[in-house]
Order: sequence, then structure tokens, then C-alpha cells
Amino acid sequence: MDSDGTQDARGTHADRVPRPAGPPQVPPRPAQAPGAPPMPEGSAFLAWLRAPRPEAAPGVWRFGHRPRPDEEPEAVSNRQLLSGALIAFLVGWLIWSLLWNGYLGGWWLVPLYAMIPDSWAEPGSYTRVVLSYTWYTVVALMIMISVGRLGRWGEVWRRFVTSRLRRERERPVAPPPQRDPAEWPGLRDVGATDAAERLAAEARSGLMRDVDHARITRAWQGVRSGRHSLSTFTGAVLKDGAAACLHPSGERDLPGRLAQHDLVTGQVRLGTTADDKRNPYAYRGTGLGLGPELLGTSLLAVGPAGSGKTSSVVWPLAESLCLHALAGRAAVVVVGAAGAGLGPADAYDVVVRVGNPESVYDLDLYGGTHDPDEAAAVLAEALVGDLTDPHPGGDSRRSTTVLAQLLGPYRAVHGRFPSVPELRQLLDGAPGPLGALRKALTEAGQESLLRELDARERQSGHPGDIGSVLADRVALLDRPAFARFFDTSGQSRPFSLRALDHPVRVRIDLPERGHADASRILARLVLAQFTASVAVREDRSLFACLVLDDATGVVTPEAVRGVQRLRSANAGVVMTLRTLDDVPRPLRSPLLGAIGCRVALSGLTPWDGQDFAEVWGKEWTEATDVTDRQIIAETPLGKTAHAVRRVITGRAPTARAVTVRQVERERWSASELAHAVPPGHAVLSLTSVRGEHAPPLLVDLRG
Repeated sequence: MDSDGTQDARGTHADRVPRPAGPPQVPPRPAQAPGAPPMPEGSAFLAWLRAPRPEAAPGVWRFGHRPRPDEEPEAVSNRQLLSGALIAFLVGWLIWSLLWNGYLGGWWLVPLYAMIPDSWAEPGSYTRVVLSYTWYTVVALMIMISVGRLGRWGEVWRRFVTSRLRRERERPVAPPPQRDPAEWPGLRDVGATDAAERLAAEARSGLMRDVDHARITRAWQGVRSGRHSLSTFTGAVLKDGAAACLHPSGERDLPGRLAQHDLVTGQVRLGTTADDKRNPYAYRGTGLGLGPELLGTSLLAVGPAGSGKTSSVVWPLAESLCLHALAGRAAVVVVGAAGAGLGPADAYDVVVRVGNPESVYDLDLYGGTHDPDEAAAVLAEALVGDLTDPHPGGDSRRSTTVLAQLLGPYRAVHGRFPSVPELRQLLDGAPGPLGALRKALTEAGQESLLRELDARERQSGHPGDIGSVLADRVALLDRPAFARFFDTSGQSRPFSLRALDHPVRVRIDLPERGHADASRILARLVLAQFTASVAVREDRSLFACLVLDDATGVVTPEAVRGVQRLRSANAGVVMTLRTLDDVPRPLRSPLLGAIGCRVALSGLTPWDGQDFAEVWGKEWTEATDVTDRQIIAETPLGKTAHAVRRVITGRAPTARAVTVRQVERERWSASELAHAVPPGHAVLSLTSVRGEHAPPLLVDLRG
């Protein structure tokens, strides 16, 4: 069965083709057990849809999750448990045998004869037989209960019997129609029975995918919120079935998937939480799943080259966000170096290859805005944001003012913003362009803009003018490799981050080879445009996320403030760094404080580990101190016994003292982060948009 529901005819006459003679080949493994009926069409999708997804702590992979207790139960091996139960049974049997055969006397029968009249105790009477065996049963039960508690028979029953019965009861069965998600009970409740029947039939026949279910669910939420009409929704479902409400690209899935996704909960599985004593017991052995409710607080991953930042963290998250975009839930912009392994071009709607002549799309240098002041603020952050005072209060207002003094007059005259060469000439103070601009403003009677231009000309001659620095930074973009890019004349197809109002998938490839400084300027530009655009979106129900594969030179005071504002705008940023040394020292603590999800990969330096240890803080733990004190014998007999013991064991007799106390220790120390994280692992902490926290967890990103 193909993806479009048509039957594949290839191989129909395979049985009629004569097979060449040769040694017998091993037949392929059957899809189900021999003799079992074939699985019906769509059974895999229905099993996925009906799988339990209980509520869990932040970061727990909820698909098929079985909750665990918060505290670790007392660990007893199966062998020790069974041997203890058997020994307890034998002890109880021995006690009963001694009592029954009278080796311990008849004292255990005294209560029986003390409670009944003498007439009931006549030998051979029916009453005596009944009462005697009743008393024997009571004594036997008392012995059984005592040895049962001693031998932990209840734990044996729970571990070997109850758990097996529970697994048999938990075999997947179809829920009743009023609770079956495959029957779309929400549509039936409002009378859209025909649409529900069409979707249920598509699911049973195998024509519905997980992306289809998520996309139609999203459209149904739009109907319930009043953004769409019920008649339009039901009409689309009755016409197209599982292909209703398609993404503008017409795609229903990605070309391929590398990670495991669950679009019902919106999670992507990144690995498995290690069974380590430093992890809370409720997390040990569970899958690690991240979704928009966690990415809404932004994520920072720090680790050296080769630690798995891109392959284990960035690409699975980008893939998940692209699936959410196809479902109409998210808009994603992925920024990285060309060839960084961020997925095929077919997985995106827009691919901007800066510096590549074959690129179909261009990048809007001014972010699609028509306000000169806003464009100046974003461009100043991109050009000289890394040169501002790195303290949290630093800003680039002087650079913004300089750019605004040129962008406003130029747009008033030409109806557009200047291109990169034109902006460079204006910042250099070239007399020709400035004179032409002044003449046009004078003819148009723009007195206020003339004053702006006069102020720029007066400042350009003073020492320390920021305009020369801006001109030098713009010169990095005024290179032959970028001649076709950043066009403002309308002859290209520029992409603007104003498009984040729609579920768009965008990848921007930066030309790091030979243009490292220009790539950092463009990365800061995209981040500044992103934080400015998501704050003014009309529809904030659409999650917006920016993925920066390498944020070196991108973190500035304004960037940290922008990240802090993203949570309220239903947006987030995913950033990676090779080391925290790429961030100015005054900004490291504010950055780690603004980010809700922090990931420290293996190979971290102790200096970076110290910053993570400080932000994760300390916790109260139980510390056990064991001391051995030598025993001094006072009597000759005791001294002789100690001497014999010393000869046999080779050690002096000691008495062990155990002290348990509460101490406050770091959750993960800098030394542990630098030396105790195995390859392919990471330590991460999570925070959801609702304020729920997950402590630092050791996670195997390869699991």
C-alpha cells in the first residue's frame, strides 16, 4: 500500500517466474506469529494513537510511559528474595511440627481450654473436634503471617505474580467509542458525525498518518476557538478525508525521519535517562522527550566539537519543529553553516543559501519593516551588538541613532531602504550620495529629515564617531560573494521573519568558510529580527522557534533581553556553543538565567562546568560517615581472643560506627561535569512554560 493509498502492483507475477537452481535461502521473518491472523490495515496507526500517555514530570517521554514512585524502594535481588521466602517457610514448618508433635509442650493449647466450658471438652465430642481444629487453624495462620512478614511473601507475590497479571491486563484493547480518539468523539459531540465517520474510516484503512491527525486536530481547535467555521471544516474533511486542511506546501510528512516523534504530546525523544544514583528515581530509565512546552523557555547546549550538539540535539529538535509546522502548530527558522547536517532541503519550505549564486531566496536585511527606527535598531544590533558594553545594562543606542539618521531620509526619498553598497557609502560620509540625498530632501520640503542628515554630517567628523565602525562592519557584507544578496530594489525574493505568522519551515545557510565575521553578523541579524517579529505577531497560538546551530558571537546584552521576552510570546530559541568562553563573562550568568533548558554535553571544561554548577545550585542530601574504632581488651581472656582474631583475619578487632547527617552539596560539581559525564551523554535541566522544573539529569543521547 503506497502513501497515497494505491495498491502497488509490482511483484504480482513473481510466483510465476521460474527461480534459478541454487542453495536454499533463508525465508524472511514473518510479520506476525505463525497461525496468527493478518493485522488489519491501519492497525499500527491505531495502536500508536490509542497508546497510553499519562501525565508525567517535565522531560519524561510520555508515549507508553509507566510512572514510577518518587523514592527508590528497597532493592532486594530475586535470588535473595526467593531464598529468604523459602527459609521463612521452612522455619514456620519447623515450628508447627514441633508444636504439633508436642516437643514444645502443650502450653499453646492452654488458651483453648481456658475459653471453653468443660462440657465442650469431653473426649470424642463433635464440639471438641470443631473447636480444636479451629484453634489449630488460628495458630497456623499466626505462624504463617509471622514468617510471611519475615520472609517478605507479599513482595514475592507482587514481583512475580501481580506484575505478570498486570501486564496481561494492560494488553492494548480498543477503548469504547465514546473515548476512542480514533473515532473523533469531539466531532460527534457537536453533531459532525459524517466528518467523524470519514476520518475514522481513513484511520482504519491506513490512509491517515500522525501528521494528518495532528493537523486536523489543530484545525478542529481553530473551530472550537472561533477562528474557523464548522461548516468549512466539515466540508474540507468530507471532501479530502485525511488530506484535509493541508499545509500550504502540500506536504503531509517529511522526506525522512531520524528521531522518534509523538505528535499527540508534541514530544521528540532525544535519549534515555541513565539509571544513575545521581538521577531522581522517578526519571531513571525513562525516555527523554522535549516539546514546545519546554522549548518555550529556550534551550542552550554547550559542548566541544564532536560531542553531538548538532546530531543529537539540534537536528532532532529541528525535525520535530518541521513536523509541527506541517501540522499547523509551529513556525521554525534553522540557522547554521552550509553542510552542517540540518536536514535535506526538501524538509523546508524556504532555503536561503547566503553567498551561494544558486540560492532561490534572499535574506531581507531590514526584516520586512517599513519603520526606519525599528530597522535601525535591528541592524545596529547585528552590526555592532558584540561591541557594546557586555554588562546587562549595555545597549547600542548610539549605533541605532546613527543608522536612523540615514535610513529615514533615504527611505523618504527613494521609497525603500538603501542596499549594502549604498549604506556603506552613506556611513563613510561620501559627499556624492550625501549631497544627492540632501538635494532631494530640500526639493521635497522634508525639514525634519534634513535636520537628521545635518546632525549625521556634524558627528561624522568628530573623533570616536561610531559611523566609521558601522561602515567597517557593513563592508564585511559588501563583498563580491554577497553581490546578489540583501537586495532592496524588489528584483529578488527576500525572506522576511515577518512570515512567522504562518507555519513556515525555513533554513538559512551561512557562509562560514572565508566569511566567519559576516556569518556572525548575519546570525545576530536573524536573532534580532526574530525577537522583534515574534513580539508583534497577531496569532500567538502558533509556536515560533529559532534554532542557531552555532551561537558564537551572537550573545549580546540586547539578545539576552530578547530571549527573556520570548516566553510570553509563545516562542523560543535553541542555541549551541562550543564553550561558554564564547560569551562575555558579564553575560554568562544572565544568559544561563534567561534560558530555561540547559544542556552540558560530555567533554566540558571545568571552567564551563563551574558556571553550570552555580546555576543549578545545591541540594540537601544524606551523607553517611563510617568510622572504625579499635577495641581495646581489658581482661586476659579478651586479649587472648583479640590476638587469635588478629592472627586469623590479619586485622585488629574494630567496632564500626555509622553516622547519617543532612548536608548541602552541589547537584553536579564542576569536576563531575568535566570528568564524570561519559561520551555520548549529557547533563541537562528543564523548565516548562508553566514553571515546572526537572533537576539536572544524566541522559544517554544515544539511547
